Amino acid sequence: MAKYRSLARDLVSLWFQAPMVIAARSQAMTLAAVTGSATDYVEASRMVTEKMAAAAESVVAANVAMAKEGIAVAIGKGGHNRVTAAALRPYAKRVRANARRLAK
Repeated sequence: MAKYRSLARDLVSLWFQAPMVIAARSQAMTLAAVTGSATDYVEASRMVTEKMAAAAESVVAANVAMAKEGIAVAIGKGGHNRVTAAALRPYAKRVRANARRLAK
């Protein structure tokens, strides 16, 4: 049951916090384009590197979860929620952290 709560929490954080992070980063990038501020360019660079790291971590987590679930996933007998939760967790973790950081 805790795994399902984790999946729900990750989905909710992506649903509500991702648009806020996108808006804050868009505002920072616009400000950087207008003012030429080097500190705002750091945010754009960070966004790209975080996405690449999250994608790599997500692929590894999904593969590990599929290996743990074994044949059940391959033949369609369950385990999909655990694989989905493992794949979403890296993205949701970063979205929550960025929402907290950018809200300051």
